[in-house]
Amino acid sequence: MGQHSKSAEELLALRDRYVPKGPFNASRYVAAKAQGAVITTVDGRELIDFAGGIGVVNAGHCNPRVVAALKDQADKFIHTCFHIVMYEPYIQLAKALCDLAPGDFEKMAFFANSGAEAVENTVKVARSFTGRQGVIVFDGGFHGRTLLTMSMTSKVKPYKFGFGPFAPEVYRMPYAYCYRCPLGLKRESCDAQCADLLKDFFIGYTAAENVAALVVEPVLGEGGFVSPPTRYFQKLKDICAANGIVFVADEVQTGFGRTGTFFAMEHHGIAPDVTSVAKSLGAGMPISGVVGRREIIDAPQVGGTGGTYGGNPMSCRAALAVLESFEQDGLLEKGRALGQTLEKRFIEWMGKYELIGEQRGLGPMRALELVTDREKKTPATAQAKALVKYCVDRGLLLLSCGTHGNVIRTLMPLVITDEQLERGLAIMEEGFQELSQGRL
Repeated sequence: MGQHSKSAEELLALRDRYVPKGPFNASRYVAAKAQGAVITTVDGRELIDFAGGIGVVNAGHCNPRVVAALKDQADKFIHTCFHIVMYEPYIQLAKALCDLAPGDFEKMAFFANSGAEAVENTVKVARSFTGRQGVIVFDGGFHGRTLLTMSMTSKVKPYKFGFGPFAPEVYRMPYAYCYRCPLGLKRESCDAQCADLLKDFFIGYTAAENVAALVVEPVLGEGGFVSPPTRYFQKLKDICAANGIVFVADEVQTGFGRTGTFFAMEHHGIAPDVTSVAKSLGAGMPISGVVGRREIIDAPQVGGTGGTYGGNPMSCRAALAVLESFEQDGLLEKGRALGQTLEKRFIEWMGKYELIGEQRGLGPMRALELVTDREKKTPATAQAKALVKYCVDRGLLLLSCGTHGNVIRTLMPLVITDEQLERGLAIMEEGFQELSQGRL
């Protein structure tokens, strides 16, 4: 069937008739085209994008280098399956990813389709390497929607509710959520004592000798853009090393410039044993990867990892073009400048709006946690939802997150122009003004 032009009203009616309610929609807009940090709808409305396809288009919508690479590859071949006939883009991308990933040791990399697949494969290689079964994850973590990664994900509704039973040998411990410290301590003087809970964990929950991997997000994504101190990750890494546990960084959302560096762990000077990547690696093309120590990644038997579409040539070409864009177009520098602008503005807003309990994040991966009472830190869930709706209705795509849904996050493309950024921030501030005056 050919694709025919339909109005937004017609398309929405078709969506409601033929697509179930399970796939959530943050807005009722229908895209016609997108460029940079702007999406144009089928009825001609321009939307400023602070959501970035949930952190997928750091390099921008329809990045010209990516589009050119896709057109070139489409004229050559679209699919062979890497397991049947190999191709250069897969091999070149594996080398590039190994060169970029933190760590002064030999690395290997392979590819899958989604962030969940990448995370699941980190567990597979860790289990194969260690001969152990257990996986330790954290409160607030989000790792995917497959059976294993859904089990690893923290939040029950909507991600896990009604979908059990879950995968066994998954253990969860508190995360260093300093604004809401699980130990009631102060960030400035605590020496990341919450990381020391891992030692007690081996007594009351599972033996260290049973744990294959500890999987942690450098910045919580869906969990509220929480960014722990360096000392926290240093302690976790040291405890893992002392007990033969594979230290895995889930950089699906934090990777490829989202925090101002290629990988968020670079901020802490820590080289994970294994890293999972996806989202902005492909600028919209479905691709994910697992990269890490050669001996760990190479542990599974021949045929033990892979999949029909993993590392599809179109997606690999897109990813290589993304890396070229970072190198040639200064995307990391743009990201760092963007992060500074956002941090300065959010600090100003904290001084004006009592609703903002904390501003936080790394680089342009920033968040505002909304509370109804700064002293009690009562989550302002309804207000966050109202703010998002206000912005979306006025042409600014914005997302909330957090365990209580009270955190506003920024995931705009790093290529956003100053004018587009200011327009978007102006809409956000108008929303805060309306909330502070009780009109939302």
